[in-house]
Formats: sequence, C-alpha cells, structure tokens
Amino acid sequence: MLAHFLTRLFWSALTLLATAVLVFFLVNAVPGDVARVIAGPKASPAVLQQIRKRYHLNDPVIVRLGYYLLQLAHGDLGHSFVTDQPVAQALLTRLPVTAALSAMAVVLWMLIAMPLGVLTAKYAGSWIDRGALVAATLSLSLPAFWLARMLQYSLAYKLGWFPVAGFHGFVSLLLPGITLALLFIGYYSRLIHTNMVEVLDSPFVRAARAKGASEAAVLFKHALPNALIPVVTILGMDVASLLGGVLFTENVFALPGIGKLAVQSVFNLDVPMIMGTVLLSATAVVTINLVVDLLYRWIDPRIKQAC
Repeated sequence: MLAHFLTRLFWSALTLLATAVLVFFLVNAVPGDVARVIAGPKASPAVLQQIRKRYHLNDPVIVRLGYYLLQLAHGDLGHSFVTDQPVAQALLTRLPVTAALSAMAVVLWMLIAMPLGVLTAKYAGSWIDRGALVAATLSLSLPAFWLARMLQYSLAYKLGWFPVAGFHGFVSLLLPGITLALLFIGYYSRLIHTNMVEVLDSPFVRAARAKGASEAAVLFKHALPNALIPVVTILGMDVASLLGGVLFTENVFALPGIGKLAVQSVFNLDVPMIMGTVLLSATAVVTINLVVDLLYRWIDPRIKQAC
C-alpha cells in the first residue's frame, strides 16, 4: 500500500513538473510585449528596458524557464505583472469563493441525480426513464454561458429572488450553484442509471430480495453504494476542474473566484498569474486523482486483493 502511494506521488509530482514546463512555453509563445503591458502604453524606452531586465524578458526562453523552475522549487509562484501582488496570495484570496461554489454545485446535483438515477433504473424502459433521458440530453446540450445569462435575467433581474451579480455572502452563490448543478444533473443521473441497471442484475441484489429486504433497502442500501463506485472517479475529476476555476459562471455572476482571475490574467497577459491559475488547476486534478485512487481501495476491497 505504501509503495503504491509513493509511486503515485512520484508520478503526480512528475506530471505537475511537465505541466509547468509545457504551460510556460505555451504562455511565452503568445505574441505581445509583456513589458509594455506592465508599464503602460506611454512608458519610455528606458522604463521598458528596466522592466525587461528585472523580469529577464531579454533572456532566451530556456533561461527564463530555469529561473521560473528555481522559483517554484522555493515555493514562490512569483508576483503579478499587473498588480505586483504575490500570485500565491491572490490565489488563496479567491480560492474560498470557488471552493464554496464548487461544493454547493456538487451537493445540489448529486442530491438530485442519485434519486433520479435510482428511479429511472427501477423503471428502466418506462416513460419515466425516457422522459429523464430527454431531460438529461437537453441539460447536456445547454451552453454554460447562455444558461447562466438566462437564469440571471429571469430569476435575479426580473423576479429578484437572487442577487444579480457580485459577492455578498452565501446568498450570492445560490444562483451560480444552481446553474452549475443544472449542467451536471442530467449526466450524473444517466451515469448512475447505467450502473444501477447493471448492479440490479447482480446475485447479491437477488439474494437481498430473497431474504425479504424492502425495495427501498435493496435500491439504496445494497445497489446504490455499488453503483456509485465507478462514479467516484468521474466526480473527482469534475470537482478538480471546478476548483481550477468556473470560467463562464464566475464571470457572468461577477464572483471573485479563480475562474474570473484566470480570464483577467489572460487578457492582461499577466504571465505569472496565468501560470499560477493553471498550476492550481493541475494540482487540484492530480491531488484529487490521488485521493480517488485511495478511496477506491477503501470502498472496494477487491482492488487491494488484486494488487
């Protein structure tokens, strides 16, 4: 178990290193004068030269990569070119909003998707199942930006049920959380449905029914936990992507999260901040992937035996 964990930890670190190198080359390949972005359009040539010297912008890209990796090795993500704020501080300031929004969205869509997936599996092939399939297909087809705008206009602006934009506490996260949940409910309900249909044909389910277990106990106590095992991996990846920044939703609702910060950084050509947001997203993906792998071994003992 320990050897497996250390191996996964090594490959996770290697993945993050490769991500940092790849993104560094991609960001630095974008055309534009970073010194001009930092100093402004009216800066003198002398000021521009000082900025290029300070940030090693005149050095070859491979030398700048070396500086950046050395900086990372000391736990320093650098300073924003635009605000001169430490990147780590900016990310930590905005992470709670993104994390709270992500947690709310996940709770909402799982609370609806689980009973819906169980119900459609119980009545597979019925009008309930077909209706849920149509609704799931529609939810998967909705563009996030369009759905966020429609809900913002109808529920916030017209009806006044929610704040239109900005962050004013927990209530400001409700409508963005509902928006994200609507985008994922259909997919997860069908995913749970598919796994439930397979599990309901398993011998242990038939044995539970033969022992006189109630239908609710069969569905939710015996079948559902086993049907959720394959869902854990996909859920972990989706949670990681949400923590990396919910780009469209945060921008529509003007939430001060990682997603909005990432968009602003791209438009400002703020290289350290772009690198920081991408590395945060990659770290979330790698970390949650590692956690999911360990959870799999705890949920399903057969994985331990296979190793």
